[in-house]
Amino acid sequence: MFTPERPYRCAPSVALRPEPFGALAYDFATRRLSFLKTPALVEVVRTLGDHPDVHTALGSAAVPPAEHAAYLRALAGLADTGLIEPRPGQEEAA
Repeated sequence: MFTPERPYRCAPSVALRPEPFGALAYDFATRRLSFLKTPALVEVVRTLGDHPDVHTALGSAAVPPAEHAAYLRALAGLADTGLIEPRPGQEEAA
């Protein structure tokens, strides 16, 4: 289950290819291709591993607060498909 209060990262098997609309995300493990439809979403996914949680990554990418819910839904979908994953060694708080 996607929990934005936890730290995430782009899965190691995923490569991002910049495109004018955002990026193509290709998972070499599953051979799944996904479209990241905005440059800001690409920035969030690319830098997730640098932040203590998803909310901080959204702020760092200058995603307007009014758009956070939409980005969280998009990131939840990416987590469901395995393109992003919780950072290893980060236990969920009880």
